[in-house]
Amino acid sequence: MNEKTRLNRRMKAYLQYSIYLGILLTLLDAAMFAFDAKAAVFLLFYLIFYYAVTLLLYFHNRSIVMNEMISFATEYGQIQGQLLRELDLPHALLDETGKVLWTNEAFEEVVHEPKGYRKSITALFPTITKDKLPDATGEMQAQYKIEHEGSNYQAKFKTLFLKNMTDPQEMLEGEEGNYLIAMYLFDETALHLALQEVDDQSLAVGLIYIDNYDEAMKSVEEVRRSLLTAVIDRRINKYISSVDGICKKLEKDKYLIVLRKRSLSQLRQTRFEILEEIKGLNIGNEMAVTISIGVGLDGLSYAQNYEFARNAIDLALGRGGDQTVVKAKDSITYYGGKSQHVEKNTRVKARVKAHALREIINGKDQVLVMGHRGADPDCFGASMGIYRVAQTLGRKAHIVMDNPPTAIQPMLDMFKNHPEYEEGIIINGQQAMDMAGGGTVLVVVDVNKPSLTEYPELLRACKTVVVLDHHRQGEETIDNATLSYVEPYASSACELVSEILQYTHDNIKMRPEEADCMYAGIMVDTNNFMAKTGVRTFESAAFLRRNGADASRVRKLFREDVLEYKSRADVVSHAEIYKQFAISECKAEGLSSPLVLGAQAADELLNIRGVKASFVLTDYQGQVNISARSIDEVNVQLIMEKMGGGGHLNNAACQIKEAKVEDVVATLKKTIDSMLENNEI
Repeated sequence: MNEKTRLNRRMKAYLQYSIYLGILLTLLDAAMFAFDAKAAVFLLFYLIFYYAVTLLLYFHNRSIVMNEMISFATEYGQIQGQLLRELDLPHALLDETGKVLWTNEAFEEVVHEPKGYRKSITALFPTITKDKLPDATGEMQAQYKIEHEGSNYQAKFKTLFLKNMTDPQEMLEGEEGNYLIAMYLFDETALHLALQEVDDQSLAVGLIYIDNYDEAMKSVEEVRRSLLTAVIDRRINKYISSVDGICKKLEKDKYLIVLRKRSLSQLRQTRFEILEEIKGLNIGNEMAVTISIGVGLDGLSYAQNYEFARNAIDLALGRGGDQTVVKAKDSITYYGGKSQHVEKNTRVKARVKAHALREIINGKDQVLVMGHRGADPDCFGASMGIYRVAQTLGRKAHIVMDNPPTAIQPMLDMFKNHPEYEEGIIINGQQAMDMAGGGTVLVVVDVNKPSLTEYPELLRACKTVVVLDHHRQGEETIDNATLSYVEPYASSACELVSEILQYTHDNIKMRPEEADCMYAGIMVDTNNFMAKTGVRTFESAAFLRRNGADASRVRKLFREDVLEYKSRADVVSHAEIYKQFAISECKAEGLSSPLVLGAQAADELLNIRGVKASFVLTDYQGQVNISARSIDEVNVQLIMEKMGGGGHLNNAACQIKEAKVEDVVATLKKTIDSMLENNEI
């Protein structure tokens, strides 16, 4: 605006300069009267003639100059308009609502619309909605990446004001329609293709482990072992070579693979069919061979990709094997994991972990034991097992538990007013925070997700953390653990702790109450030894029986009243069978332990013929809790992971906050449909 004002003043001065010169001569003539009157009179006549000619020319030429300027401006505007129409850059003008007012030829070619198109820009580009357009009150510019008919564009928007004012905000107060929006489309298709090609050619590193190599070799005749090994090598090498990858055998049961990211996409489309192919090998082996694959990509360096691959294979093995985990910088994807976990017959790992735990506890002053929120019998039983380990090693121990649920109240009652136990055996989270420090070790049992622990802040307050769990690991893990023992094959956390108990101290002795709690934990998680049981499960149960566990006392701990029994029967009777999946709701009103009852009802639904998996939903404490169960046909853990939860192949759960049961049921059905369609379950 100021620039235009200066320009107008210069033009006016140019037209009036002769008049200003005449005024100067008039002043000079007035001064001459004091020196020479005749000369002054002569100059006066000249000034009259000068003014007459000057004024005549001024009024005559002013109209000519103005006409010439208007003519130039008109021609200039036409030229400018023609240039904009023929500009190779697609350009359009929109009103404040996003309606197209004007387009150039390049824009019309892109959108395949004729001149005079006057509809909303959203009709052409659905992702560009009115709320994304700039306005006069906020951001004056905006840009977005859009895709149109296979081409990629960078769309830039800029606000253009119709009035030239110093403060556009001042102009627009209380007014509307005082601005337009200029839109430009920059074609980035070639750049996008080049970047995509570079990304497709980037390196992906992977590791392939044979999960049960030793067990599989022992299950086949000795003369056929070399044949089985050769067949596995050939299948893996052929599979990787088919996508132009490199496979190198590192050890008898480990392989390193290198391939392009584009090749990895091909393997993802087939959901890593090598998993099922290897599992289907049968040359006389009684045990099926399973493999785990960990792949790392999108790292900042090759070394980081390899580190991602190592993390991915650890995660795959920690989840039970027979699956592929693809880890990128910001995401983790799972494939497979449909088979039952392979139980290890050897206890070497348990002994090593037990000795490591003993060394850690011996180096500390006290032990804090923490489980998951809403502790169940398995969680409390495992906590009591670690409490006994600490007591045997001469260290003070406390179990962290805020608001113990009623489901374990009968177990807690066994330790109240007991002369052998201190009154402060159970403490809350704040008390535990006061005890946390360099001389404290925190043992986390029956959970490996920080957000699900009883008091997550305690994980950061304690420098030494030990994790003992039997659930499959997910994306969220306790990453500052000094010692981690996560074995998905185990039936329960109590099974793992009972094995550790046998190696932490020679001839360790438990009290009958502690043995009862751990025995109860195994019974609950195995549904009375009917699910997820193996040789080591019964060995752990036998160890607990030798230490005083009594099945009759344990059974009395789980007796329920008539209301709970009827409620469970009501859940079963109102179950909906959806594509061989039983879905029902457990009403929480009037129940002391609705979540436990929902889990029990889910187990009972599996007794219905034709039901492959069961899901019981409970609206409790502001969130919908899902208990998922199966026998061996469906991996309910994969379903629950899709909905934000996790667990085991045949025992999983998830919690959805601020949701209605009917909405969660609809989401569950959509998840089941999608996974069935993609052959994920």
